Amino acid sequence: MDNQRRLEAERTLERLMPRMVEHRRHLHRHPELSFQEARTSSWIAERLADIGCGSVRTAVGGFGIVAEWTGLEPGPTVALRADMDALPIEEETGADYASTVPGVMHACGHDAHTAGLLGVAAYYESLQGAFKGTRRLLFQPAEELTPGGAKPMIEDGALSGVDAIYGVHLWSPLPAGRVETRAGAFMAGVDEFTIDIVGRGGHGGMPQHTADAIVAGAALVTALQTIVSRNVSPLETAVVTIGSFQAGEASNIIAGHCRLKGTVRTFDLGVRDQIRARIRELTRSVCAGYGTEGRLDYREGYPPVINDEAEAARCLRTAAMLFGEDAAGLSELITAGEDFAYYLERIPGCFVFVGAGNPELGAVYPHHHPRFDIDESSMKQAALLLIGCAESFADANG
Repeated sequence: MDNQRRLEAERTLERLMPRMVEHRRHLHRHPELSFQEARTSSWIAERLADIGCGSVRTAVGGFGIVAEWTGLEPGPTVALRADMDALPIEEETGADYASTVPGVMHACGHDAHTAGLLGVAAYYESLQGAFKGTRRLLFQPAEELTPGGAKPMIEDGALSGVDAIYGVHLWSPLPAGRVETRAGAFMAGVDEFTIDIVGRGGHGGMPQHTADAIVAGAALVTALQTIVSRNVSPLETAVVTIGSFQAGEASNIIAGHCRLKGTVRTFDLGVRDQIRARIRELTRSVCAGYGTEGRLDYREGYPPVINDEAEAARCLRTAAMLFGEDAAGLSELITAGEDFAYYLERIPGCFVFVGAGNPELGAVYPHHHPRFDIDESSMKQAALLLIGCAESFADANG
């Protein structure tokens, strides 16, 4: 992306910034949960029509939308993706654009992702074909809830003919103006499991006639914590967390049933398989040792986000060119998950974090927090980065 095109893109996005803020705040006021984004999807389609985009597919893999522009010069097809779903959280920001839907809010920035990509759409419409190849914008539903919206969109042809894909996540732990990513494993694969322990309940004063599911559950929780420390290589990264322990109703009754719920986070598929096997072994053996039966329901979620090495380098070079050498850097491994991983399993690409935190604006709360908010200027930076990556790839592969 040469200097002239960079300046033109910056000027266009600066002009579009008030509209992006307006769009983001509209979406923030009217959030919809994963797999329920009917109104959001229709609203996006209307905005694309307002922009003048003539090539728009709706109902792609559910509520997904694909918009496309083809340039006057031949070149590759580059996809850019944003997600649109909200979370089941009661908002506590007090903002004048706060959610109007009880118990639902955009607590992860997807409203801003969508608004930013609409800015990218307006930019490519303004070029009137003065670019190489094709730009395909993916507005994806249901990132927050497995099995996610990426796979259905892929199955419905969203990646057909695409040569590379890029996506951004506005990230409040990073200050606005900062861009970070890394080659290879970047975000974790995320699995969930439930273990039902079936024992034999009875009187709290006569434990000899029971098989205590709580005692078995407590022992199993302790045993599961040894998987990472004693079965996974210290050179690998993994997390096993028990987030829920449900059992018993009274102080004088020994529980005959206990339910554990947990999550597994890994960056390597082999480590994922190793942990799953070990959870199964411990569930069987520990529960049997207490005279109970352990029933494991293990559910694979999103795989790890594995960035293409060349495309991660491209993203960091582009960020340094656009925002300065000090603005771009190597990210740490992130144990949150993302179904952008499914796109990267099929074609080269890169997922990038763009800083959205700003203490002066109160944008200091973590993602999925009821007071989460962002520095809205980060939308312009994210849009410019997506454009820059797309044009760099087209220049190199035209």
